[in-house]
Amino acid sequence: MLTLKQITDNTDDVIRRLAKKHFDGKKLIEQVIEINSKRKNTQSVLDANLAELNNISKTIGALMKDGKKDEAEAARAKVADMKEGNKQLEADMKEAEEMLITILCTIPNLPHESVPEGKHAEDNVVEKTGGKMPDLGADALPHWELAKKYDLIDFELGVKITGAGFPVYKGKGARLQRALINFFLDNAREAGYLEIQPPYVVNTASGYGTGQLPDKEGQMYHANLDDLYLIPTAEVPVTNIYRDVILDKKELPIKNTAYSACFRREAGSYGKDVRGLNRLHQFDKVEIVRIDTPEHSYESLTEMVDYVQTLVEKLELPWHILRLCGGDMSFTSAITFDFEVFSAAQKRWLEVSSVSNFESYQANRLKCRYRNEDKKTELCHTLNGSALALPRIVAALLENNQTPEGIRIPKALIPYTGFDIID
Repeated sequence: MLTLKQITDNTDDVIRRLAKKHFDGKKLIEQVIEINSKRKNTQSVLDANLAELNNISKTIGALMKDGKKDEAEAARAKVADMKEGNKQLEADMKEAEEMLITILCTIPNLPHESVPEGKHAEDNVVEKTGGKMPDLGADALPHWELAKKYDLIDFELGVKITGAGFPVYKGKGARLQRALINFFLDNAREAGYLEIQPPYVVNTASGYGTGQLPDKEGQMYHANLDDLYLIPTAEVPVTNIYRDVILDKKELPIKNTAYSACFRREAGSYGKDVRGLNRLHQFDKVEIVRIDTPEHSYESLTEMVDYVQTLVEKLELPWHILRLCGGDMSFTSAITFDFEVFSAAQKRWLEVSSVSNFESYQANRLKCRYRNEDKKTELCHTLNGSALALPRIVAALLENNQTPEGIRIPKALIPYTGFDIID
C-alpha cells in the first residue's frame, strides 16, 4: 500500500498518477489525510498527557514525605482520571489506524512515470519483437485438437474428475510439462536465483501482504474451515518469506525462484479465448522474485525482462514484449512488461509472462525493510515475473512445431523431454 508520507508530501501528484490507472482517488486521499491529521492530533494530546502523568506521579511521593497527604490524594485522583481519559484516546488512536489501513488497502499502487496512457490492452506499447513466425499450412490444427490427436491432454477427463479448467496431462504431454518445469528451474538457478519450494496454501496475512487481498479475493479459492487460500502464483508465498523482516543492505538483491501449481477461479471467463490451455483454473508456473533497494530495483527489472527473453528465445518461439498502459496494469504494480508468444494455428498472441516492479507498495504491506549504511531502516522494493507460465507456452509449442511427421521439440528441451518429436 502507499505510505502516508507519499500521500501527504505529494498529494496532487498521487491523485494525478492514480488517474493514469483510471482510479479516481481524490475522495479517498482526502479521507486518508483527514483521518491521519486527527490521529496525529490525538497522538499529540496522548503524549502530552503521558508526560504530565509522569510528572504528577513523581510528585506524589514527595508530597507524602512532606506530610501533604491531601495534596497527594488529589494528585492520585487526577492521575486516575487522566488514565481513564488516556484509555479513550488510545481507543481513538487504534480506530483511526485501523480505518487508515482499511482505506489504504483499497488504493492501488502509483504507476511509474514511464507507464503509457491507456484504458485497455489495445493501448499497450510493443517494446521489442523477436523470433521467427512459423509458416503453417491451412490445415494446421489448434493445440486442443493436437492434444487429442496425440493423446497428450484430456480436457474431458479433467471435467469428469474436477470441472472445466482442470486438464489431465498424459504420456508425452505429462513429460513435456515436467520437462518445461525443470528447464525453467535450471535456467533460473544458473541465472543466480535460489530455488524455493513453497506451500501451495497461504493464510490471510500473506494474501494481504502481496496485495491479492482484498483486491482479488473473488478470484482465489478459499478453504473456509481453515481460512486458507490456494495460491494464484508462487509470488505470494515466496515474497511473504520476507514479511516482518529487516534485511541488511549487503544481502540485496535477493533472488528467488519457485515452481508451483497455481489456482485461479477466473470468475466470468468464457468464450473462444479460453478454449484448451488458453485459460485454466489450475496450471503450472515457475516464478522469479526479487527483493531489492529502491535505487537498484529498476536495474533488476531490466535484468529480469532480459532473462525472460532468453527463455522464449531458447524455446524458438516468436515473441514480443509489451509495456502495459495504466488501465491494463494490476492493482499492485508500478510498471509491468508482458511477454506474449504467437500461437500460429490460433493466429493470436498469448501472454506467457508478466514482469513487474511493485516498488515499495508490497513492502509497506509486508513490513519488508532493509537497514542501510546509517543503520536506518527503509522499505525494500519487490519485483516478480513469470519465468514462465506453462499452459500457453505448451499451446504455442504444440501449434507452432506441428509437421506432417509429428510435433517437433525445440533443441533446448530435448535433454529434458528425452524425445525430439511427438508422433
